[in-house]
Amino acid sequence: MPSVRVFHKKQVRIDRMNFRQHQMFKVGTVGVAAVKNRLQAALGPEDQPAKPLTKRYAIQKTKLGKGNRRNLSFTGDMLRNLSLRTVSEKTAKAGLTSRKDRIKGWANRKIQEWLVFSPKNKAAVVEAARRVMTEAAKRLVLERNLGGKQQ
Repeated sequence: MPSVRVFHKKQVRIDRMNFRQHQMFKVGTVGVAAVKNRLQAALGPEDQPAKPLTKRYAIQKTKLGKGNRRNLSFTGDMLRNLSLRTVSEKTAKAGLTSRKDRIKGWANRKIQEWLVFSPKNKAAVVEAARRVMTEAAKRLVLERNLGGKQQ
């Protein structure tokens, strides 16, 4: 089963995806947005507050007016580079786009898992998948009634 790499500079190109890949793209986008929102709120993988920063880093971040919470937004690169990378009919994979940020992400993962779905994130993705399937069911029923392909 082929997968489609999602490359984007200024605009995402989804015109070469088939119907199922387009559905997975929608669900994957919701999942990435849910994780980003959780990280910006400085919540950990179980929807609890994230681990505190080290004392020196918290002081440095506070002096620059960024707050002293672990929200991965010192420069904003980590969250900006987190995006949907590969979409197939059954999976959607997200990751960091640049090598530098992948290394920083690995270092942050050693402190606390951050690129995982929390219970609230899972609920958001399940809800998005339910909406996508409801849309697809309407379309498939209409196609069948109009004499479309039957498999």
